[in-house]
Amino acid sequence: MSKSAAPFAEDPTTSRDPVLTRRAALFGLGAAALTAGCSSTGLDMPSLNLDQMPTGSIRPQISIDAGVTRPELMYASAVDGNFELPEIPFKKIDPKWRRQVVVDPTGEAPGTIVVRVNERHLYWVQEGGDAIRYGVGVGKAGFEWSGRAVIQYTKQWPTWTPPREMIARKPEVAKWAGGQPGGLDNPLGARALYIFKDGQDTLYRIHGSPEWWTIGTQASSGCVRLMNQDIVDLYNRVRAAPNKVPIVVS
Repeated sequence: MSKSAAPFAEDPTTSRDPVLTRRAALFGLGAAALTAGCSSTGLDMPSLNLDQMPTGSIRPQISIDAGVTRPELMYASAVDGNFELPEIPFKKIDPKWRRQVVVDPTGEAPGTIVVRVNERHLYWVQEGGDAIRYGVGVGKAGFEWSGRAVIQYTKQWPTWTPPREMIARKPEVAKWAGGQPGGLDNPLGARALYIFKDGQDTLYRIHGSPEWWTIGTQASSGCVRLMNQDIVDLYNRVRAAPNKVPIVVS
């Protein structure tokens, strides 16, 4: 294309475009205000329909957390003890189920786990009004649990023991009545957090799962499941907490 054909060769000061004309006029008014020293007898600023909201009312930027980064890093393959966690194909997962920092919607104290069953989200409440949000799979209808409790203890690569009721429903799991050792095919995944209420085991867990495609669904027998890479991240936060971590499931 020759220089004479350049699409932006027209002088903007002679353009008939009303947007450009208004820009030129505003630029000229702004310059006039500056040369007038912003005196009270100068330009009437509200007449430009500028936003007069004080900056003190703007919430600070969401915090940066070392455990929340690009999904190709968060869900990459990783060596974990004697096992290698497979890479999670995050592009096949709705972004709303991936780990991320959000403005805390719960109002709970920092260091609290909040599970919102209908949302299929788990929140780890942080200082400063933020929370780490994880996508979760929850219990099928009839298997839900709700209430306030605590995480009594945690385990890496836990053993899974199916309850008698499950064995009655699914005889094929009877072979694990004595416990299935931890491993890549174990239903509890890479980590488990054990929920106790008033000193009693509720038999409900927050745990990992090799079945990443079930996140965001009602697929479990009442427990809350996360992708394995996410449960490892949450486990590390719970382990670093100075006291027993409270949990709210609603």
